[in-house]
Amino acid sequence: MTETRLNQRGLIRISASDDKEDCREFLQGLITQDMQAVQPTTPQWAALLTAQGKVLFDFFLWADGEDILIDCEQEQAEALTKRLKLYRLRRKIAIEIIDDLTVHWSGDASGKPADPRLSAIGYRWLEESQSGESADGTYKSHRLSLGVTEGLAELGSDKILWLECNATELNGVSFSKGCYVGQENTARMNYRQKVNRRLVVAPLDQADEKRQRVAYPDLGLSVEHRRVDDITGFALPDWLKAALADKPD
Repeated sequence: MTETRLNQRGLIRISASDDKEDCREFLQGLITQDMQAVQPTTPQWAALLTAQGKVLFDFFLWADGEDILIDCEQEQAEALTKRLKLYRLRRKIAIEIIDDLTVHWSGDASGKPADPRLSAIGYRWLEESQSGESADGTYKSHRLSLGVTEGLAELGSDKILWLECNATELNGVSFSKGCYVGQENTARMNYRQKVNRRLVVAPLDQADEKRQRVAYPDLGLSVEHRRVDDITGFALPDWLKAALADKPD
């Protein structure tokens, strides 16, 4: 059986410790995704931004009864937990890292939830924790081959605007929900169509080191933050090519 565990992912549980509290309402005013879209079989990709609209953390949201689970990079779980607790103030909401569930991924697992960003990425689901080898390397290679970026190494922290991470095209932002941290600048960029830079995955032999976020020599790939006018000389994934074709002159 092909291994599906993503050992480099961690999980945070958001739960109400008072009947009057609502975990969805708490997150609704903080993150880029509409919490109403988060259902048991439909996880959502989202981010927590700075007030200027730059990404601090990206993650997936899962519904678990009245609780919400946040599927994030394991190495960022503690920092994200601390950040969310700053916004909690005196609300009776518990925010804790858990280890009784594991994130799984497969390119072919019909019946499991589809990756909310791009169907070609495959399927993502949660299971009770078990020991096993990791599918992290296969997952990273596959998503980068599709031009999809994620995580601290690629997106940075307080470095890149969320829409420059292709959040619109990859379903990581709602423009119909209410206010959230960083919403004003994010909405302005969208409505004025002013996304002038993009994160792209380029062949390493065509890398622009001045624009490089991270290089993966073993994959022959470079993740770069380039001006739209400077994205030339290599093949783009169809989803990004279509987005750039729609850019006004």
